[in-house]
Amino acid sequence: MTRKLQTIGFDADDTLWHNERFFKLTQDRFEDLLSDYSDASQLHDRLIEAEKRNIGHYGFGVKGFVLSMIETAIDVTDGAVPGHVIRKILDAGQDMLAHPIELLPHARMAVETLAQSHRLVLITKGDLLHQERKLAQSGLGELFDDVSIVSDKTVTTYRSIFDPLPGGSEAAMMVGNSMRSDVVPAVEAGAWGVFVPHDLEWDLEKADAPQNPRYHAIEDLGYLPALVTDIG
Repeated sequence: MTRKLQTIGFDADDTLWHNERFFKLTQDRFEDLLSDYSDASQLHDRLIEAEKRNIGHYGFGVKGFVLSMIETAIDVTDGAVPGHVIRKILDAGQDMLAHPIELLPHARMAVETLAQSHRLVLITKGDLLHQERKLAQSGLGELFDDVSIVSDKTVTTYRSIFDPLPGGSEAAMMVGNSMRSDVVPAVEAGAWGVFVPHDLEWDLEKADAPQNPRYHAIEDLGYLPALVTDIG
């Protein structure tokens, strides 16, 4: 008998390992550096606006974030930002690229358990080299049958990944911490979407939960194997 669920896709950052905490720490450093020119709240809003504008140019990830910080620093200082501040922003970005990988609770157990029975696919956004490095350091790479590092996660993205696999999108599940990127478009593509909340959430990844029977939410990855078993 063919299983209803044959393929499980996992997001990487803040689903399998910590990531947003490093963006938050760097943003705090950025606000300290520019405290003479702008209050933290205004600077936060200006940075978010820069990130929105720049996603289409730089994509997702640390490099685009650093360039958006530099652009924001130039804007809020009317071009007078000191060179040493730019240097510190660049240093902060390099620190982010070098941070060690720390798996989230139950991530290894969930991936190892489900790799025994299902096809696993890692689907993540971000810089190619950085994401490849993080996957290698995580120790989880060999458990995935395929890895897709994409520019964005849309309905078309998920269909292009899931449809060619056995059972297509209807026999696939996407697991992640972003409602906007991991859950909503996957459900719209015909797959199951499983939301695993993280304590920190990037403003640009927020969205309403889909009103669909294929949507599920779990507290952490420790609950995922049981959910997969229930689906069948």
